[in-house]
Amino acid sequence: MKLFLTCPKGLELLLEEELQQLGISETKQTVAGVQCQGELEDAYRICLWSRLANRVLMPLWEGEAETADDLYQSVQQVDWLSHMRSEGTLLIDFSGQTRGINNTHFGALKVKDAIVDQIRDKTGARPSIDKVAPDLRINVRMHRGKITVALDLSGDSLHRRAYRLKAGEAPMKENLAAAVLIRSGWPQRSEDNAVLLDPMCGSGTLLIEAALMAADIAPGLQRKRYGFSRWTGHHKEIWDGLIAEAKARKAKGLLALSAQLVGRDQDKQVLRSARQNAERAGVAEFIDFATCRLEDLERSALPEGNGLLVTNPPYGERLGETQQLMFLYRHLGDKLKAQFAGWTAAIFTSNPDLCKVMGLRADKQYKLFNGALESRLFVYPVSERREKAEEPGEVKLSDGAQMFANRLLKNKKQLAKWVKREEIECYRVYDADIPEYSVAVDLYGDEVHVQEYQAPKKIDPVKTFARLQDVMNALPVALQIPAEKVILKQRKKQQGSSQYEKHSETHRFKEMNEHGCRLLVNLHDYLDTGLFLDHRPIRYRIQQEAAGKDVLNLFCYTGTASVHAAKGGAKSTTSVDMSATYLNWAKRNMDLNGLDNEQNLQVQSDCLKWLRVQRGEAYDLIFMDPPTFSNSKRMEGVLDVQRDHVDLIDGAMRLLRKEGVLYFSNNYRRFKIDHDALADYQIEEITRATLDPDFKRNDKIHCCFRITHKA
Repeated sequence: MKLFLTCPKGLELLLEEELQQLGISETKQTVAGVQCQGELEDAYRICLWSRLANRVLMPLWEGEAETADDLYQSVQQVDWLSHMRSEGTLLIDFSGQTRGINNTHFGALKVKDAIVDQIRDKTGARPSIDKVAPDLRINVRMHRGKITVALDLSGDSLHRRAYRLKAGEAPMKENLAAAVLIRSGWPQRSEDNAVLLDPMCGSGTLLIEAALMAADIAPGLQRKRYGFSRWTGHHKEIWDGLIAEAKARKAKGLLALSAQLVGRDQDKQVLRSARQNAERAGVAEFIDFATCRLEDLERSALPEGNGLLVTNPPYGERLGETQQLMFLYRHLGDKLKAQFAGWTAAIFTSNPDLCKVMGLRADKQYKLFNGALESRLFVYPVSERREKAEEPGEVKLSDGAQMFANRLLKNKKQLAKWVKREEIECYRVYDADIPEYSVAVDLYGDEVHVQEYQAPKKIDPVKTFARLQDVMNALPVALQIPAEKVILKQRKKQQGSSQYEKHSETHRFKEMNEHGCRLLVNLHDYLDTGLFLDHRPIRYRIQQEAAGKDVLNLFCYTGTASVHAAKGGAKSTTSVDMSATYLNWAKRNMDLNGLDNEQNLQVQSDCLKWLRVQRGEAYDLIFMDPPTFSNSKRMEGVLDVQRDHVDLIDGAMRLLRKEGVLYFSNNYRRFKIDHDALADYQIEEITRATLDPDFKRNDKIHCCFRITHKA
């Protein structure tokens, strides 16, 4: 019989070689598949033993077809009662299109109608559709006027081995994992007491597939059901013979298994899933799973002998920012060179740029597809590290890193007297002063908060990463602090509520003092820390002017301006924001200063909506610092500060008493206040007066206006 096997793109050659190893010689590669010829026993053997195929299709009829009628007539050329019971169940997989059929759902319905009509005409009974466990799965493909009607002998895709019920984030399919292992040379190594290590093993797919290979276990042995299981042409005695042979080979293979398989991951929960998956596959006792961060991995803690490291690290599109992941890949490269000389490393990724920073030269690389993602497998022979070993504690900075460190120290020295005089605990010491090193560096006591500005797409990400690594190398040296006290984040264009999204879940708060106010910051969990350092002067101004006044803080964030007002003797403060998280933070700030009482209120509301419903002149001092843009789901409509600032200011001025003051600030760099629309008010720009020395180098960090009623 003729057979067609489908597989992921990039696996065609490997699948053809696998078929030849299974004793099937008449083969021909096609895109995402291989054609072959064989007996029914060969088809069964492929279903049981193929580690690479997705489906095994047995064509029942091939011909020409363009229209829906042609499709119907073609399907009726098959005697369906020779393949299924009259009241059986079926499922149709339809692909392709023609000038008469451009919808796969319509095509599948037409195929179903043709089968049902034929059986009903002959028997009076009719089969039904079953999308979960059909008796027969039919595959129909139309392409360029040709049609192929085939029986799917595999049923579910063969990559589903029935051992993986739980997987980690972005799991690798089992047949792709098998292909990665074959390309990495594992089948040959597994015969020689080899060590296989996956340092970021996730749900364990690579290691389980490696164990199945090493123990000569048929990948389909665990499956309870195939596409031929209820096919009326099924020969059970042939299948039972293959199963018995596979079980015997498994028993023999497990006894002879000498390969040493090691899985490490920092996520305890996903490792629990990996162990359960390995138990279902029957190989758990042969795989050493343990919790371990990549940075804590030590070669001395692994079995002796040279081995193979195979892993599928995160690659940006799935789990994190490319720049930050480059540190992971660089660290992996450094770890390999320092401790794994003589090993082979195989890294599979859909972002090849990440592998460029590993500092290793690939001996081989292969193009494979992870679903629709074009991916690469890089195979590196790891040689001895040749560079001169550094003295303990010694860090050699590149020329660029030294230049950055020199500018950092110069800025810190220039600010030293001001910092000491004003008793400043947190301030900005560097803000993209050197264009190539586009980061902001803020000191928070004994910790450093680094924000990398997003580079333009035209900039080579590898060069960008190299400069960022210069920064991260230079900071501990220049500032004389441990590297673990440097916190890195990437600042990209913020849209909607993205500025509120969590980056982490540390819940680590740190207390800072500012002009007599105690304020909580969090350097880890969010992009911003809870304290806008550039607003330090306006907060102090509010504190000096607040005595005996009713103060309103709109878009209050963590309520720091309200704390300053209350510490300055405000009669009352009202803090409005739509984020419950930040209002709770504001309440904690008040409580920290002994100000959590009924005179200091927090109101959760969309500020635009809140301003529309308030009436009466109720406040003497108002501070408003809206975001540049927000389309948060918690808001009604979209906020654009350039477009909406007139409505915002009008709304605030309606609540401001005659002698009161509104301080209006925002950080839109191209902001222009509409003097004509706001002609009823006295407007004074005070931006320069609201910049402390640490922000004088960047006078566009914000703009600020003092607005009052005209006499």
